[in-house]
Amino acid sequence: MMQTIKLNNGVAIPVLGFGTYQITDPKEAEEAVYMAIQAGYRHIDTAQSYMNEEAVGRGIAKSGISRDKLFVTTKIWVENVSYDGVMKSFQESLDRLGMEYIDLLLLHQPYNDVYGAWHAMEELQASGKVRAIGISNFAVDRAVDLSEFNKITPQINQIEINPFNQQIENIQALKEEGILPEAWAPFAEGKNNIFKNELLMNIGNKYNKTVAQVIIRWLLEQEIVVLAKSIKPERMIENLNVFDFSLSDDDKQKISTLNEGESQFFSHADPKMIKWMASRKLDK
Repeated sequence: MMQTIKLNNGVAIPVLGFGTYQITDPKEAEEAVYMAIQAGYRHIDTAQSYMNEEAVGRGIAKSGISRDKLFVTTKIWVENVSYDGVMKSFQESLDRLGMEYIDLLLLHQPYNDVYGAWHAMEELQASGKVRAIGISNFAVDRAVDLSEFNKITPQINQIEINPFNQQIENIQALKEEGILPEAWAPFAEGKNNIFKNELLMNIGNKYNKTVAQVIIRWLLEQEIVVLAKSIKPERMIENLNVFDFSLSDDDKQKISTLNEGESQFFSHADPKMIKWMASRKLDK
């Protein structure tokens, strides 16, 4: 039975989600989602910019699991971050997914008309078309700003969290605001040869677990929702098999020494990155 955490509005979210980023081939995405649900995942994460919402929807339908047993997330891309943009593109996402509602809707990036977009999302939540609303890649000050000056505090902030970018202070600040942290790239997408990291391998050997399982467990014990991605069924099952052990305080202290304190990918405050995202238009 998948464990859940309650968001600040009482909605329960499964603590482990299946991420679909970079699974762009339609058949592969459909099959991966189907296999993930067969393995035991009940939380599926996609986004408008992943260009796979239709395939994700087909995979979910193919699974035969009733809609109310699943937790589905999608995200609004930068070009649609405005009041009208959210209203129009959200309905398009619903249609692509073949669903009547979404469990969690996120603003994918902290750019464009965030306030207008947030007001639209508040309305969508009130209408019942969205059960929870949140943000992704928002710095803590931007998250708190959105929280303090609007009716609804974001339920989630989906951010990069992994052993090399642990975000300890940011996670604490988000929790104090009532915003649940959700980790993308928990394995840093394999950077720094993470799966062969000697420290993490030694901890894994102690529990007869893999490096990936150690990382997932480390995040779960911080009450962080985790998105793990794999297109291999055996890895999907492996990543779910993390509820039968606990890390010692000594293990956690050792993992803390891996923190480099910076993104393994890019800075969301980099003007060049903002311009790139602004220029990236989704194929209609």
